[in-house]
Amino acid sequence: MLLPQLKLDELLEELQARIDAARGTRDRVHSLLEAVLSVGRELDLEQALHSIVEAAAALVDAEYAALGVIGPDGRTLSAFHTVGVSDEKITEIGPYPQGHGILGELIRHPEPLRLSKISEHPASYGFPPNHPPMRSFLGVPIRVRGQVFGNLYLTEKRGGLEFDEEDESVLSTLAVAAGVAIDNARLYEDSRLRERWLLANAEITHRLMPGSERSEALDLIAERARDITGSALAEVAMPMADTPSLTVEIAVGEGAEAHRGLVLPLHEGLTGLAYSTAAPVTSDDITRDDRITAEPPRFRGLGPAVAVPIGTGEVGARGVVLLVREAGRPVFSDKETEMLQGFAAQAAIAMELAERRQDAQQLALLEDRDRIARDLHDLAIQRLFATGMTLQSAGRFIEHPKAAERVLRAVDDLDETIKIIRSTIFGLRAREGGAGSGLRARVVRVAGEAAPVLGFAPGVRMEGLIDTEVPQRIADHVVAVLSEALTNVARHAHAHAAEVVLTTDGREVVLRVADDGVGIPSGGRRSGLRNMAERAEQLGGRLELGGAEGGGAVLMWSVPLPEGA
Repeated sequence: MLLPQLKLDELLEELQARIDAARGTRDRVHSLLEAVLSVGRELDLEQALHSIVEAAAALVDAEYAALGVIGPDGRTLSAFHTVGVSDEKITEIGPYPQGHGILGELIRHPEPLRLSKISEHPASYGFPPNHPPMRSFLGVPIRVRGQVFGNLYLTEKRGGLEFDEEDESVLSTLAVAAGVAIDNARLYEDSRLRERWLLANAEITHRLMPGSERSEALDLIAERARDITGSALAEVAMPMADTPSLTVEIAVGEGAEAHRGLVLPLHEGLTGLAYSTAAPVTSDDITRDDRITAEPPRFRGLGPAVAVPIGTGEVGARGVVLLVREAGRPVFSDKETEMLQGFAAQAAIAMELAERRQDAQQLALLEDRDRIARDLHDLAIQRLFATGMTLQSAGRFIEHPKAAERVLRAVDDLDETIKIIRSTIFGLRAREGGAGSGLRARVVRVAGEAAPVLGFAPGVRMEGLIDTEVPQRIADHVVAVLSEALTNVARHAHAHAAEVVLTTDGREVVLRVADDGVGIPSGGRRSGLRNMAERAEQLGGRLELGGAEGGGAVLMWSVPLPEGA
């Protein structure tokens, strides 16, 4: 009777083991379903990635888990989300891995990889200092729409155990659900981003249509583009009439003061290339980009950049938006550049419509002036002339001398009135000067004309309402002084670089010309400097001369502006 009892006990134990295994499988399947539902509920991409890592660690009972996002180059990791390692430990370890060793093996061969000991794999080359010890390893790729998005990395199964086939199967199933969750989060993120771009376009159009100043719209374009893309700096450059140059009209964000008013060449740098090719131009690191001039230094602490033309097609670019992120931030993706380009194109349409509306208003104003001038000429002048002739004829019949004198004086007044009306008619029909007659354009032309003599192109920067607030008489002096100053640099300074800065705050205009040459010698002819000083004194201003840091000379010419200029 003892033998059958033993067999019965064995059968019961085996049955209990199978029940426990079935219960364990049921519990694990339940946990997997909960994990799938958990990651599927997240619509924020960053939160979804973190939820996937947490679910993966819990499902296979791993002490450490990570999700590495593969970068645009397809060879390195652009982001790394971890579970199990404290922030203090991460700081001690240093920068996140780039995708070498075992992690790179999974990038190069996107198939599940299970190891009992990481160090025994040929691709392993150890851990950085302060890294926690890791022995067992399980990795699976995450695919989104057939493309590998990243990889799940699990290490150190608790209890000193190794990852088994069931762990691999569970994690692979989670990876499929993770791919769907990531795709949904991406689509949601894209839709929210497009909505923000559309709202920004609507705001710009609303601002332009009532006739707001163009500068307000450009400022809004820069602000919204910087905010939506998470950039540290945004600037808008527009072409200068009758010159092969762009000028930075708007700059907002980090170091904006160094950019406002800069004059840039049309076919150089990110901004110039984006304008001349009417296509986006990107840079992974603007501080190390050969297309950016080293002077003046204005991109410290910044990194990825993109320049997008405002408007394309038959009319070409109307301007350029340049966005720059902080160093270490992600580069601008193709999708971001595409959305930014669409935003800039819509902004260009809004600007075009606003300009057409202004042109129509200007045309209506000119037509109204022509009508007034015609009515004055055909009606008022003729009637005044006839009245004058009548009075002159009647004066011959007036015998009283004083009365006759008054009539003749009235005739003279009528003649003077006719002259005034004719002058007014001429003023109504006059047109403003042609494009390129403003002080901004003249300054750029003078600097460009001096380049062959100098042996280099001087930098030019302008700030303030220069064409509006500086009257023609003072503008002529500014151009003459600039020409004289650049000629002196070319003749005497032996310089390799020069910078021209023209600014106005509505109260005075200041011209600053600096070079890195030998400075102003103590002896020698000073007729040119004397002429510049006399021009300043005539206008109630002053001329100041000094040295520059690191050598060279600085000329500062400033004069006050008349009130109501």
